[in-house]
Order: sequence, then C-alpha cells, then structure tokens
Amino acid sequence: MNDITKLLGEEADSLLTHRCEKITQEQLTLPGADYVSQTFSQTDRPIPVLRAYQQLLNHGRLAGTGYLSILPVDQGIEHSAGASFAPNPLYFDPKNIVELAIEGGCNAVASTLGALGSVARRYAHRIPFVVKLNHNDALVYPTTYDQTLFGQVKQAYDMGAVAIGATIYFGSENSRRQLQEISAAFEQAHELGMMTILWTYLRNGDFKQDGVDYHTAADLTGQANHLGVTIKADIIKQKMAENNGGFNAVKVGKTHPKVYSHLSSDHPIDLVRYQVANCYMGRIGLINSGGASTGAGDLAQAVRTSVINKRAGGMGLISGRKAFQRPMNEGVELLNAIQDVYLDKRITIA
Repeated sequence: MNDITKLLGEEADSLLTHRCEKITQEQLTLPGADYVSQTFSQTDRPIPVLRAYQQLLNHGRLAGTGYLSILPVDQGIEHSAGASFAPNPLYFDPKNIVELAIEGGCNAVASTLGALGSVARRYAHRIPFVVKLNHNDALVYPTTYDQTLFGQVKQAYDMGAVAIGATIYFGSENSRRQLQEISAAFEQAHELGMMTILWTYLRNGDFKQDGVDYHTAADLTGQANHLGVTIKADIIKQKMAENNGGFNAVKVGKTHPKVYSHLSSDHPIDLVRYQVANCYMGRIGLINSGGASTGAGDLAQAVRTSVINKRAGGMGLISGRKAFQRPMNEGVELLNAIQDVYLDKRITIA
C-alpha cells in the first residue's frame, strides 16, 4: 500500500478514503470470484459463453478475483504501426505482444485478426485470445472516423479465441451502421460460444465545446455504456470519465438535473461510478482504458486509473501503450502494478 500511496501523491487520501454517497455500493453488482455463477449465469447467454467468461476470469495473476487485466494491441491500425511500435520495434512481431501479456500475468491478450492469427497455434491454448474485429483505418485521407469490420466472427472462433472485441463510435456520422454491424456480430459470437467486449467510445468534433473535451464526460460516456449493454456486450470498455455535463454543453439528447446533483459529483470515483451504473448497475462489467503513454508518469497514472476503477465498482483495466511502448521488463512491471491494485484487499469499494 505504501508504494501505491506514494504513486498517488497528493491525491492519495482523496482516492483511497472517498465514499460514494450518490450511488452507493449497496446498489451495485460487484466483481467477485462467483460473478459468473451468481450474476452472469442469470443472463440468456448460451452455456458455452459462461464457460468462456470463466476461462477469462481464471487466467493470469488476477485469477479467481473477478477482476481483469487485459493487454490490448490494435494501435498498429488505429494509429499506424510506425507511430505505435517505433518506441519499441520488438512489438512489430505479434509473438512479442502475446509474450508480454503472458509474462505480465494478464487475463487475456486483445489484438487484430492478423496479429493473433499469425501465432494462434503457438499461443491460443496458453492465454485467452480476444480478437478485435473492427478498426478505424489510419490511412484514410482526409481523416475520417469510422469503424470497419476487418474480419468475420467465424475466423475468430476458428483460431480458438474466447471473445471478440469491437468498437462503436457513438455520436459519429456512421454510428448507427456500426451499431447494426456489431449487434449482428455479437449475436453470432454468442451463438458460437464466445464472449463480447465493446469499446463504447465517443467521436464527434462538436463534443468539444469552449475548450472542454466532453468525449470523456461521465454523462455522455455513461449513455454510450448503456447503449453498449443494450446490444449484449458482456464487458464494456470505456475511457475513464474526467468531467461531466456533456449533454448540456453539447445540447444533444436528454438529461436530468439529478444526474449531476444526486447521481454524481466532481470526484473522479463518483464520475466512474456513474459509468458503472449505466452498465446495469454493474451487472455487466466495466473496464477502463489505460490511456496513451506519456513517458515517466505512466506507472503512477496506471495505478491511479486502477484505484479509481476498482473503488468505483469497475471490473478492471485494459492497458496497452503504457505497457508495450517501453522495454518488456518495464511493461511487465507496469502490468503487475495495475494487478497489484486489484489484489490488494485494503483497497475497497468506495
């Protein structure tokens, strides 16, 4: 705990002692060792999906806790391979991506159809695979933001993946088409016995108002989460909420004054608690994004994000660039530091 407190710095007391009085922990379904048998088994998912979920939860350093630590590496398409791997060219080779996830004690590795397919026979039985099926092609010019399917659900199934992942850019011009495509893909994945993980991201230039970026507003991201669980995402991946009031600032959709007075506050944990609430009060797990790599402060930032997610009632963290854009031993150290937060019983639900 001392190391965690040191990394949290001046925020340590606030983040480690805060109690959520807006949406209390008693109202939530929380992660735990019996999550699949006690909560997820109540859904209409086929039995093989329950087995796939349990397989995910039973792997890595967090096995048996109900929490998840996933290594995602799809930035070679989203941001270009050069931009992603130049800091550490080792990861141009997908073998090293999977090795980092294994050495780092992750529950799973998430990457592209091609990357995981290129090493599937060597690794699919050693660590759960999550095949990310759609991407925003970084070579489109002028730049546009749209998610396009790069593969089929059956291809992920054939390589032995336990889950598929996909992104919907809610708020974008093509979000309704993406919603239809991914809803169909998730249905097929469930029929084949695989889990589904949805990146519920916001993308619209008008979501920036008066110098404030509302792409990470608790109210807007919370609604994106609610749309994601509606199409039966088994896990929601969302960027950590950093502010609030997006509905009012952007003047989109409908909201209610009690969202801001009774259901959330400006505290980081309360903001993420609202994200969790929109995932059926935690009945569907929320994992937050680890964010971009900024260099020396990555370890502290990763621990901060983990503490907020855990104390808010989230299910874990999915951290990529902070881990793979540095030497492998340092990447393992960072992933282990994230996991240590979830393993530390002294860090409780707020």
